[in-house]
Amino acid sequence: MTSRETFVILDFGGQYTQLIARKVRELGCYCEIAGPGLDYDSIASKHPKGLILSGGPSSVYDQGAPRIDPRLLGGAWPVLGICYGLQLEALELGGRVAPADRREYGHTRIQRSAPSRLLDGLPENLSVWMSHGDHVREPPPGFTVTARSGDDICAMEDAGRGIYGVQFHPEVAHTPDGKRILQNFLRGISGARDEWSMASFVSAAVAAIRQTIGDGRAICALSGGVDSTVAATLVHRAVGDRLTCIFVDNGLLREGEFERVMELYRSRMHLKVTGVRAADRFLQRLQGITDPERKRKIIGAEFIHVFQEEAENSGSADFLVQGTLYPDVIESVSVRGPSAVIKSHHNVGGLPDSMKLKLVEPLRELFKDEVRELGRQLAVPEEILERHPFPGPGLAVRCLGEVTPERLDVLRKTDRIFIEELRAAHLYNEIWQAFVVLLPVSSVGVMGDARTYENVVALRAVTSTDGMTADWARIPFEVLQRVSGRIVAEVRGVNRVVYDISSKPPSTIEWE
Repeated sequence: MTSRETFVILDFGGQYTQLIARKVRELGCYCEIAGPGLDYDSIASKHPKGLILSGGPSSVYDQGAPRIDPRLLGGAWPVLGICYGLQLEALELGGRVAPADRREYGHTRIQRSAPSRLLDGLPENLSVWMSHGDHVREPPPGFTVTARSGDDICAMEDAGRGIYGVQFHPEVAHTPDGKRILQNFLRGISGARDEWSMASFVSAAVAAIRQTIGDGRAICALSGGVDSTVAATLVHRAVGDRLTCIFVDNGLLREGEFERVMELYRSRMHLKVTGVRAADRFLQRLQGITDPERKRKIIGAEFIHVFQEEAENSGSADFLVQGTLYPDVIESVSVRGPSAVIKSHHNVGGLPDSMKLKLVEPLRELFKDEVRELGRQLAVPEEILERHPFPGPGLAVRCLGEVTPERLDVLRKTDRIFIEELRAAHLYNEIWQAFVVLLPVSSVGVMGDARTYENVVALRAVTSTDGMTADWARIPFEVLQRVSGRIVAEVRGVNRVVYDISSKPPSTIEWE
């Protein structure tokens, strides 16, 4: 609808660009993401309430670094620059940007240094999340520095022209006051009203799916997790029984998962589901493979083969539905901007030329918390919605080194114990994701009077809002003690348990 208020986000390739969009939508404002090359006239035609310049991996001085049409900073609408966006504002308007004496990643304390519309209502000292290598050394003429960390410029603004910038990332959960900063820009500065909601997304998505699939038929790759289940439910609402769901036992699922999930889909959700037992073919393809990227690609290729076969068996399917989310996309391929590739993912990056099915990804622009909200709109059972994220390649990327039935058995048993103890301690729903990693090393131990040389497992548990950033969960020591004691006592072949205390960034949540 042409009268809808719109914010435009220019994507300079930052890992958090879509997270900015999610936060804007969470605050009830509609937004669109555009490439950095979009010119003034194209943006003006959208009649934006405001413009947001994202972060990005480049230095503003790099050859080929993305730039903007200078007229976008002419005062026609408020502008907020974030990280690279701040530096680009400074460069375009006559300030000076230079490499930092030290790169900043993670939590930083900053101090307000002048009155600010953008920082209105916030405390004098703020905790923020940094991820950058360059600094603004001198602000452009007419700008006021409104926050610093020591001598470093962390926020600046020219309220007269409506141009604002921050060096940190207000869009991530680990900037506690970031939501208020964005709210100040959207409402206090830009004057936006509330109007975007997940209910409006449902109606628009259903209409788009019906238009895409038309009178055709679709199959959906179910994994038992939140993403694929919500995607299937949404497509089912659009096309009904013309959707056939395929749930594959690839031999890489958690203990008892195939049977439990099949029963849930059929008895509670009334989806049309075909169960496929294919563990042997997946594990055979993975024999001797230790490289994580090869594992992912092998598993992805085998999934495609299975779905092609099942599509032929189930009738004339034309479309393959996948529950791909934006974090999968932004960490796998450059979507709109020059974003850095972190890892491949079997759900994204394109289908092979031989693939006969067209791809439908109705959740591609959403983050995990939005998908859970969408699932509640669609009445998906909480038993599904509360589940922790599970990687597309399954336990293969938690079994570091070669994937064998024996090693998977150890991993399943240790993972079950970890999750059982988290649930018993009422911690499961407070944690974004928890799992066990089987390491490709052995350690010396003593059991009884005998020396042992057995497996090491790592416990991984993180807190997060969206999966783009994450911090390690502060699980009480007594809970960790119970988990470790049970694993060593109950799982043959494990004599050492360690706990991963790495945050994202610099680490990823999964180990592979």
